[in-house]
Amino acid sequence: MIELPRSIMERAEKIFEDKKIPQHKREEIIENLKQAYKLYVYEPGEAIGIVSAQSISEPATQMTMRSYHIAGSAGIRVTLGLPRLMEIFDARRTPTTPMMVIYLEKQYQTKEKAREVAAKIKEVRVREMVTDDVIDLLNSQLELKMDLKKAALFGLDKEKIIDGLKKNMKDVAIRSNDDKIIVSPKKEEMSIKEMQKLKSKILDTHLYGIKGIQQVVVKKEDEEWVLNTLGSNVKKVMAVEGVDSIRTETNDIHEIAKTLGIEAARYVIIKEASKTLEEQGLEVDIRHIMLVADAMTATGKIQAIGRYGVAGSKGSVLARAAFEETIKHLTAASIRGRKDRFNGAIENVMVGKLVPIGTGMFDLAMKTGDENEPKKEKNKK
Repeated sequence: MIELPRSIMERAEKIFEDKKIPQHKREEIIENLKQAYKLYVYEPGEAIGIVSAQSISEPATQMTMRSYHIAGSAGIRVTLGLPRLMEIFDARRTPTTPMMVIYLEKQYQTKEKAREVAAKIKEVRVREMVTDDVIDLLNSQLELKMDLKKAALFGLDKEKIIDGLKKNMKDVAIRSNDDKIIVSPKKEEMSIKEMQKLKSKILDTHLYGIKGIQQVVVKKEDEEWVLNTLGSNVKKVMAVEGVDSIRTETNDIHEIAKTLGIEAARYVIIKEASKTLEEQGLEVDIRHIMLVADAMTATGKIQAIGRYGVAGSKGSVLARAAFEETIKHLTAASIRGRKDRFNGAIENVMVGKLVPIGTGMFDLAMKTGDENEPKKEKNKK
């Protein structure tokens, strides 16, 4: 008789109490739950890894190779389709389009306050305050014409911009002239190429907001104001006043693992993979994606599905050699005297042995009796 997990029973009991369901009805519901649960249980010896791999990869062949979504009026282009799915399962260090969905606390649920939070979060660089830049080769200096009205919107003035430059730039002298900031390198002679590099470095200097948050779009979703960002910085965004740190999300798996731990990263892998498939109109059972996420995070660190991750760290020498870099694995195993226990499917198929899957997992034992034991004579009438 199949038994329900404790978590399901506890949820059922809570619903019974809330809905005030009578005892005879409860027993009937529990029996139906057991029958439904039985359909979701795998048989012993089921090749769940192979089933999951096929269940995800077959629909993935129907996905678009290049697909983007333009989010919000600011035109944030979000990577979708097969490229995004590959990013997730390859455990890329940084996604092509890192994004955050920032939820706000109740007291910040107005358009004006949402914009105030957005202004605090958005990264402001020097280039956004500059209307014109000139490299003066004769005097070996860089002249930056500032838009002080725009700077005032972020609570910045000329002095604060100069302080920000001095903080981040070394070996330069900075002075102001009306609405211009003049930067002179302390090095006496600089080539055009060096001056161009200096200009790029100055224009990319961070002045205000949170580093990495390049764009912020304020929009209303389901009667609630939320912020969509291009760029991700979970740790610092969560510390901003007005941000609901419990519900705020990011698509950067490694950043989540670093900030909130491996369990949170596992959840993001499942959610992002499921969302990517659903956006393409593909339906994959969540348990297959959960199994892949478990394999990627089982060691406590995020591993890619590939030669440097899950596939490359299998216990079987032959299984690793069958995937990629055959000579490397066989040579290393020979030098170190590695043994292969033939516990998996791949290595057994390679040598023509019975695969330990399904009925191949079990040995049949039968007691035939002792042949030397004298047979009992039937009672004669």
